[in-house]
Amino acid sequence: MKAGILMRVVLAWVLAVVVAAALGSIVQSVYNMSAIAGLGVDVPIREWFRAPAHDLVFFAPFWAAVVAVALLLGLPVAALLARLLGGGRHSLYFLAGGVAVMFALGLMATVLPITPIAAARFPTAMALMALGGAVGGLVFARLTPGRAAAG
Repeated sequence: MKAGILMRVVLAWVLAVVVAAALGSIVQSVYNMSAIAGLGVDVPIREWFRAPAHDLVFFAPFWAAVVAVALLLGLPVAALLARLLGGGRHSLYFLAGGVAVMFALGLMATVLPITPIAAARFPTAMALMALGGAVGGLVFARLTPGRAAAG
């Protein structure tokens, strides 16, 4: 792989991780705030905005590490499938990003004694966090050359 293409792939992966981690962090924040409100606590509107901002600084880096590993494992599978199937590259990367993040969440829930991500206790939140991974996969696909361009 040429150095320029390798750099583009690495930068696309980093951006995919950042996008997926930011989206997942926002999902986590909204679910946490909803749980607090569900307890009958009056949550001021400013807290609904402050919590995601706080989590983007303090939770997103942890989540980005998880997403980085998940995408590092999942995106090459999409590349292989795209090569074997001869098409559907964007859809495959989208799917691979989502499946990789869902797998990471499921693995953490299975091997750790507690769920480290509170929102991951809810299937809809897990699905939305996986959707963030899927968007990350699509970002990666859009920013990297296909096989024909990579030559």
